Amino acid sequence: MSIATGHIGMDLTNDTAPRASAASIVERMDRLPLTWMHLGIVAIGAFGFTFDLMEVSLGNVLSAVFSAPPYAVEAVQLSWLLAAMYVGAIPGALIAGWLADRYGRKQVMLAVLLVLCVTSIAAAASPDVNTLIVSRILSGLALGAYPPLLFSFFTDFMPPRRRGTVIMMTAGIASLGPVLMIFLVRWLTPIQPFGVEAWRWAFILGAVGALVVAICFRFVPESPRWLVARGRIREAEVALEGFERSRVAIPNPPGAAPVPPPVAHPVDAADAKPNRWHFVLVAAIYFASPWGTVAFPLLMGAVLIEKGFALSDSLFYVGVSMFGPAIGTIIGSLFVDKFERRIGLVAFGLGMIVSAIAFAASLNPLWLMAAGIAFQLLAMMQVPTMTIYAAELFPTAWRARTSTAAWSINRLASAVAPLVLLPLLKTHGIWPMFSVMIAILAVGIAIVFVAPNGKAGRAVD
Repeated sequence: MSIATGHIGMDLTNDTAPRASAASIVERMDRLPLTWMHLGIVAIGAFGFTFDLMEVSLGNVLSAVFSAPPYAVEAVQLSWLLAAMYVGAIPGALIAGWLADRYGRKQVMLAVLLVLCVTSIAAAASPDVNTLIVSRILSGLALGAYPPLLFSFFTDFMPPRRRGTVIMMTAGIASLGPVLMIFLVRWLTPIQPFGVEAWRWAFILGAVGALVVAICFRFVPESPRWLVARGRIREAEVALEGFERSRVAIPNPPGAAPVPPPVAHPVDAADAKPNRWHFVLVAAIYFASPWGTVAFPLLMGAVLIEKGFALSDSLFYVGVSMFGPAIGTIIGSLFVDKFERRIGLVAFGLGMIVSAIAFAASLNPLWLMAAGIAFQLLAMMQVPTMTIYAAELFPTAWRARTSTAAWSINRLASAVAPLVLLPLLKTHGIWPMFSVMIAILAVGIAIVFVAPNGKAGRAVD
């Protein structure tokens, strides 16, 4: 089979030796323990994800900063500022996913990080709100692409028994970035080093971090599973040998049963097409999720200002609540590979609804922080579970495209949510806004019930 759009691989039909070699590579990948090479790649990816989440969560800061004097702007303009990053993320994810399936995960992630570096510098230098909106749209091209590409990459090469745990821990490490960023902005706000405002320093920090991670990615090997899917067997063998030579960090459990194989032959999977109905269901789950997971933290500052809290206090409460994701992912990593993915998605969704109601009803600072932490904790368990679930459902040759296509729908909802919810908050108050948020989260839970089972602890196609 020739390399063409929608058909990734090479003609191995009449060549049994390369076919057997390809099958052996995939099976050897799945039998590997967790090595220090695995963990090194995870550390680099998590560091990049940290700066990705920092840039995304800057919306929390901007929603508070541009809701209070001297920057107070109209609701419509503020809505566009908060949505701008997600507007850029829609085409960014789609384009990057296609490129990653065609040219490799590693190279595209490196390019995405360089784009983020340049656009973050542009955002830091923005002279007015409109220029900042444009810069955030351009940053979205990279911010929308990096998370699904990273999780697709990890799904390709992580041992099946550790896949969910490692991805969840990656999200947990990365979730500390927004916490540090918010408290950094709060600390720098009255200081303004060199006359530069605090939120601009946050963008500068993001640019430097993205550049460092891009340099590190030059030394990361390409996914052996993706190389097999492209028919590049010799390169896949070399990449796999690097993992096999690496020292064991966490051995496989003694007496563990063999990893259940994928339904398709590992080489035939290069020709497999994704199930369209499965993609529709996954896309619907992705669309419902950000009405809570993105909108709640994004609008927390604006909600607190609406409740009558000062800007400094609002940033403090938002910052404390951001500890929730780190706690949540550590907890989630302990059991994510032990239960069916859909069970987790339902449980996390119901918990977010309860936490949102508690946050909307409270004026007590302790209750607000507790509800905020609980919501963020559950949201950060829900998002990586959702992305692992989606990446596992589709074959390697299509994994980046399907993951980023679903993520682009998630980013579309993330862009629409503040455009709908913030004006609703400003014109009708807190409860109408939270009612819409909760209703859409409930629809997402209902969709999970009819979606297919995931592949916790099983080999992917």
